[in-house]
Amino acid sequence: MKKGLLFAILTCSFWMIAHAGNFYQDFDTTWGDGRAKILDNGQLLTLTLDKTSGSGFQSKNEYLFGKLDMQIKLVPGNSAGTVTAYYLSSQGPTHDEIDFEFLGNISGDPYTLHTNVFTQGKGNREMQFKLWFDPTKDFHTYSIVWNPRHVIFMVDGTPIRDFKNLESRGIAFPKNQPMKIYSSLWNADDWATRGGAIKTDWSNAPFLASYRNFNADACVPASHAPNCAPNAATSKNGWLNQELDSTAQEKMKWVQHNYMIYNYCTDLTRFPQGLPPECSVA
Repeated sequence: MKKGLLFAILTCSFWMIAHAGNFYQDFDTTWGDGRAKILDNGQLLTLTLDKTSGSGFQSKNEYLFGKLDMQIKLVPGNSAGTVTAYYLSSQGPTHDEIDFEFLGNISGDPYTLHTNVFTQGKGNREMQFKLWFDPTKDFHTYSIVWNPRHVIFMVDGTPIRDFKNLESRGIAFPKNQPMKIYSSLWNADDWATRGGAIKTDWSNAPFLASYRNFNADACVPASHAPNCAPNAATSKNGWLNQELDSTAQEKMKWVQHNYMIYNYCTDLTRFPQGLPPECSVA
């Protein structure tokens, strides 16, 4: 274990939370003039989008490392032009961010899952996937495992992407800035579906996305100690040291081989001066 990480684990104050969430307890609806609603005694949250406005919510807590799960049921039918975003983000021009974005589709086409990682205000690390199921028929679990060595994106427990800590090679990694959870449903028909060629059909509005079963096994930094790295023993699921074993790596390779439709690490046209340095690391 690196000395800096060990020091943080031994000295930093932190709060641990591990619970199945209640939306009243964990989130605030933040915009949309009533289009974001918490229902069923806090067990369900819905976002709607119409021609006037979309809607959104954010977490009450900031998190610094953890395993964060949310079950989402996406906009059904012709959702072209819409984007349902679910992400972690800090604030400011050098913010960190970990993104799930679901790009709407014409009825019958698969949804596109867009992922990205920002470090110190720098993104441009997009990977896109076609989902191997219909995410509008039922709820599915979208998870972020974030620890000092990895950011792992998971869908129904299957890893689809692993962004590794490569600070030793001069590549920034999100580890110092606490982040809140944000989600929004909004109109992005200038780019979201087939590069903006397919526009939103407002005759299908209002569009609806639903959320349930938020679960956080995570660290919430204390106000007097903004950096925090909890003792692994306090994390019942071991997320602090979680990485992909050989079985999980094979699952991720299967997803990327069969369902990944864009990888910034293969886009030589976009990066004519050379691919980003993390792309050369296996």
